[in-house]
Amino acid sequence: MSEPTGVIHDIGYQRYTGPRLGRRHVFGALYLHGVRTAFGLGRSAKAKIFPWLVVGIVLIVAAGLTAVRTQTGTVVMTYAQFADAMSWLVIFFVAVVGPELVSRDLHSGVLPLYFSRPLPRGDYALAKLGSLVTALWLLLGAPQLVMFLGAAFTTKDGMGGVWDELLDLLPGLLYAALWAVVFASVGLLIASLTGKRAFAAGGIVAVFLMTAPIVGILSIMPSRTVNELAMLGSPTALIHAVGQYTLGDLLVPGGDPETQIGGFGPVYVAVAVLLVAGCVTLLLLRYRKVAAR
Repeated sequence: MSEPTGVIHDIGYQRYTGPRLGRRHVFGALYLHGVRTAFGLGRSAKAKIFPWLVVGIVLIVAAGLTAVRTQTGTVVMTYAQFADAMSWLVIFFVAVVGPELVSRDLHSGVLPLYFSRPLPRGDYALAKLGSLVTALWLLLGAPQLVMFLGAAFTTKDGMGGVWDELLDLLPGLLYAALWAVVFASVGLLIASLTGKRAFAAGGIVAVFLMTAPIVGILSIMPSRTVNELAMLGSPTALIHAVGQYTLGDLLVPGGDPETQIGGFGPVYVAVAVLLVAGCVTLLLLRYRKVAAR
């Protein structure tokens, strides 16, 4: 018998000799890719339809409010109230974008590629979370900037009026950040539980919308304490309660925030912090479990 012979062909493969950028750059690239994915950038035209439809709606509303204020001088809605009014759109945005960020990777089985060195498991989850928080904050913050520019250029009080407007804008942006952090933390945790985007989207919508009746039921209970704590029953109501406590007249002009939440403002703030911390912790544990498979 003749011994098998083989030939080694040189097809030009070479070792990589360039710089190895490391963990920080991998995290940054994953975060930036997540933000682009949220708005469909770098993807097909079909993937851009929903996110840019939502962006168009919030910008049109902001432009309309600005036009009314310019023509009549009436402030129809404060910056913080704008974030509240757009919350229903934020729910559906999270329901579509959240699964797009994490469920697709679970379904396609590419996580082992991500989790190869030098990207730790936690960095993947935090980069995706940061991407969604940024996208949501831009969604609520950019229209507020449009409203601010319209008010600043039409004020009759000079730089003093611009400064006052800026002082109203900054709490609105912070309130938008609160919406972004809470919704992203809850939504991404739910999306990470399944590789099927439809199930993930349904779960997110269910958590945010189906908990709303709980607030209504607790609000009509005979106990005043239960009434004042009713807004703990829903993430959306929880955010609004924190806004009432921290922003006051900027969210409830001319009203008394304590009529709804009583003296439980610090409790709502503490619960919101615990909710975010708990969701982030569970998200990190979830990806530790996925990586161990």
